[in-house]
Amino acid sequence: MKVSEIGLGCGGFKRETIKELFDLAEKEGVNYFDLFSADSETRDIVGEAIKGRRDKFYIQAHICSTWQNGQQVRSHELEKVKEAFDDLLERLGTDYIDVGTIHFVDSVSDWEKIRDGGILDYIHELKREGKIRHIGLGSHNPEAAIKAVRSGEIEVLMFSINPFYDLMPGSEDVNELFDKSNYQRQFNNMDPKRHELYELCQKRGVGITVMKAFGGGRILDPERSHVGKALTIPQALSYCLTRPAVASVLIGTKNAKELEECLDYESAGPKEKDYASALSGISNISWSGECMYCSHCSPCPVKIDVASVIKYLDLTSKDTIPPTVREHYKVLESHASDCIECRGCETRCPFGVEIVEKMKQAKERFGY
Repeated sequence: MKVSEIGLGCGGFKRETIKELFDLAEKEGVNYFDLFSADSETRDIVGEAIKGRRDKFYIQAHICSTWQNGQQVRSHELEKVKEAFDDLLERLGTDYIDVGTIHFVDSVSDWEKIRDGGILDYIHELKREGKIRHIGLGSHNPEAAIKAVRSGEIEVLMFSINPFYDLMPGSEDVNELFDKSNYQRQFNNMDPKRHELYELCQKRGVGITVMKAFGGGRILDPERSHVGKALTIPQALSYCLTRPAVASVLIGTKNAKELEECLDYESAGPKEKDYASALSGISNISWSGECMYCSHCSPCPVKIDVASVIKYLDLTSKDTIPPTVREHYKVLESHASDCIECRGCETRCPFGVEIVEKMKQAKERFGY
């Protein structure tokens, strides 16, 4: 699938604006959307909105999201799961879903129940029948997501990513990600499990679709921000899109105006997208020594794309270079071996990365 880097998330859908959102999405080339909502009216309205243009959109919709007694319920009862999926297809007016996403898997035990309790067998059956094209999974917990991705069963991972969530260790309680009190201590670098997850997905060819890029709007508002400072929309989007394996950021917009504000990212310049300056100015958070792939180090006098070289280096080990990573590195205009050790990049790096040393490591790893 070739998907737009900005997609639609249904979390912000207001029923009266769904049609205008899909009209604007089609016009602007936004071709990917997520639908976790199990309520019948929302499904009906989305189905009507995409009627006659199903082929314009890739649909990521959730399995195990059911509607019971007037509310959405995550269920692993197979019959209820089957009923909800059949209802989904009927109300959307389609006979297949592009990415059938296992809903809300936030603990290792959740994943094990899915794997061993009949749900995964059912999902394989749906794929064999062509009712889903790819198997996805939604999670907020890197430990659960790593377990699922390592199984080889998952092709697309829906995961919560923004620079503040990336500081937090895995937890079965998603509310901890929203709790401002958890961000008052000193932080030094990204949580290693999250870093491992993004690199694992890149190595395995598992595309990440991002939820919570704005933290429910919190990271755009200094009053509500987890750390008392805000990022802009382009900064938040740029952060997500520079993480390994990220394919599309799903925006929970309420109306066309909010979607347009996000689509302005496509015409924004490097200064508008620069999240590094915002992050490096937060006193209790440090990404010291860790490349954030922000490209603050540019320009290089010999035209090395430093951020890409380090990203590809991070995706290798002493014993293994994934073939796709080797090919991506090969087509770069300049390579680590071209480094003249001027160290101009190091003077510009907000995070104190020893870039020349990274270039030496990359030259040794890739051979040039």
